[in-house]
Amino acid sequence: MPRAVSLLGPDGPLAKLMAGYEARPGQLEMAEAVERALEEDHTLLCEAGTGTGKTLAYLIPAILSGKKIIISTATRALQTQIFERDLPLIERAMGITVEASVMKGLGNYLCRRRHRDFAMSAEALRPRYATALNTLGSWIDETDSGDIAELAALSEAAPIWRETVSGSDTRVGPDCAYYGDCFVTRMKREAESARIVIVNHHLFFADLALRGPHPGHVIPDYDAVIFDEAHRLEDIATDFFSSRLGTRRLDKLLNDAERAFAFADGIDSSVGSYSGGQLIRSARTASEAFEHVLFESGGAVTGRVAVDEKTTLALTPSWYALDSALEGVAAYAAVVRGKGSDSADAKELRALTDALDVVSRRASTLRDDLRIIVEGAPGRVTWLERNRRDDGKSSFQLSSSPVDISSLLEERLFDLVPACILTSATLASGSSKPKDGKAKSPYRFLRSRLGLTSEHLDVRELIVESPFDFATHAMLYTPDDLPPPNHSDFTELATQRIADLVRMTDGGCFVLTTSLRSMRAFHQSLQLALPERSVTVQGSAPKNALISAFRAAEDSVLVATMSFWEGVDVPGRALRLVVLEKLPFPVPSDPIVQARGKAIEEEGGNAFMEFHVPTAKITLKQGFGRLIRSRVDVGVVALLDDRVHRRSYGKSILRGLPPARRTLRLEEVDEFWKSHLAAGDDTRIADS
Repeated sequence: MPRAVSLLGPDGPLAKLMAGYEARPGQLEMAEAVERALEEDHTLLCEAGTGTGKTLAYLIPAILSGKKIIISTATRALQTQIFERDLPLIERAMGITVEASVMKGLGNYLCRRRHRDFAMSAEALRPRYATALNTLGSWIDETDSGDIAELAALSEAAPIWRETVSGSDTRVGPDCAYYGDCFVTRMKREAESARIVIVNHHLFFADLALRGPHPGHVIPDYDAVIFDEAHRLEDIATDFFSSRLGTRRLDKLLNDAERAFAFADGIDSSVGSYSGGQLIRSARTASEAFEHVLFESGGAVTGRVAVDEKTTLALTPSWYALDSALEGVAAYAAVVRGKGSDSADAKELRALTDALDVVSRRASTLRDDLRIIVEGAPGRVTWLERNRRDDGKSSFQLSSSPVDISSLLEERLFDLVPACILTSATLASGSSKPKDGKAKSPYRFLRSRLGLTSEHLDVRELIVESPFDFATHAMLYTPDDLPPPNHSDFTELATQRIADLVRMTDGGCFVLTTSLRSMRAFHQSLQLALPERSVTVQGSAPKNALISAFRAAEDSVLVATMSFWEGVDVPGRALRLVVLEKLPFPVPSDPIVQARGKAIEEEGGNAFMEFHVPTAKITLKQGFGRLIRSRVDVGVVALLDDRVHRRSYGKSILRGLPPARRTLRLEEVDEFWKSHLAAGDDTRIADS
């Protein structure tokens, strides 16, 4: 059996296949470490700097291992890249066929049963759905996967998808009338027969949450898991070990129940729709009353707020009313299910049974989640999120989340899965250099958050530096003459500085902020400061469309918030200036952030230094990482937050960034950029 190093080395098949291939020492080092982890069954933490080639460094050992391996990513874009680009490259180079499949979350697949139920409902006659239903009707007969991303004619935000896609709460299972032709069933069968299964973190942790006291699963059993973009694990895992109740979930249940009850009335006239309709109306009324009390007691602020005991107490009567109404919906579904058996033909009866079974189960599950949320529990935080819907109405989501998931992950993941590899370009938050004669783990923050501190766990660590020449090709500009970010003049003065930088580089600029409010303010002020230039903003078009237009223009400015700090890849001349508004500390008012900080303080720790600063370090590295995406990229990162100079933690945060040339002076930025123009670098990077 060949080793990964020989395949990735200078004389390997990849070198022979790819013109200009260069063996990268960091990639070989990482591949060896991944290979050992899979052979010896231990956990590996590996930060691999931009340009390491980490995807091939874990894919080739995974293929050679002969084991059933899950590869989990944070984004669907990386899933697609691995399946459609990286695996085919390996297959061509090695002359093999890799048994691989892609699994997405259930909400990415059309549900034939829900589509049929909706198409037969009165709501389907509304003009907003007519065209979309016709489009879906044609597509269902053509698609093999049922993946809604295939259907370019409909936006992923189209209202029809809410009524017709699959979901863990709407699945019937093997008894479904459409089980044999189900797109989710087909996806799961392909995953069962594959050896490499590519999922995303959301699906992985949804599956892990199912593997609890009453075991079930979506993903097939596996021998090892490789987490790419592993810096996202804590937040995503927290999401899937939370209990939630919200406007959308309630509406979705009651809409489906209404259709099922109407369908039952058409089969058996002895089952009157009036009592079913009355129950639906009662549940809607109870839901609205619950929402009203929630907003009155929990505050009308848009965004996340903690729910205290006073609010919980005020919710109790409306909770009881909503719980009773949902109990009635569940019970009625069970009664109707039995009465339909004498009058329906086999096909109609099975479709009716499926719909009613799902309604009854979902209503019962929703009642359980509602109880957990309102009653609360030690080690959990209850919080409310209020938003505006497309129709202008308010919507809510009430959640109960674990404050610390380390023990959950230790027990359910790291204790049970033989080999786990966690990798990212930004994973470590500390230094591995000895201090006071003692070497500390650069992963101590990550290990404490994910449950990797127990002595019985065999955890190995590796940091692979980026092969890019940051010292020559990148400059970090950290001015010390701007006011603090919370000063009333900051936006105005920072805008003037950004405009100066944009003129130096002739555009090609990302301005990354830490809040929607800042994003909108900078977009407005930069439009005035740079009237000669295109200044676009996140949200004005789909993300992919914005990035494509930015690449094509090569001289524009794009203002965006946190979703652009990572996972955005713009190599070459199009992006040569990244402006970071301020240090990306976690939002201090966020209920989960507050609860985590409180837990650290109660243990005698310092929440700011032990949680906020390490989190900011990792996010800041992600923002910096947008700039240099290839060996020949050249550019400037500007961090406009003067706290890196005024605060004691500033030096520590800056030490965590790549070794770019540093300056406080705008004149040196100008000199740096002109020197690269004179050397022809700006032309050279146009083709990278």
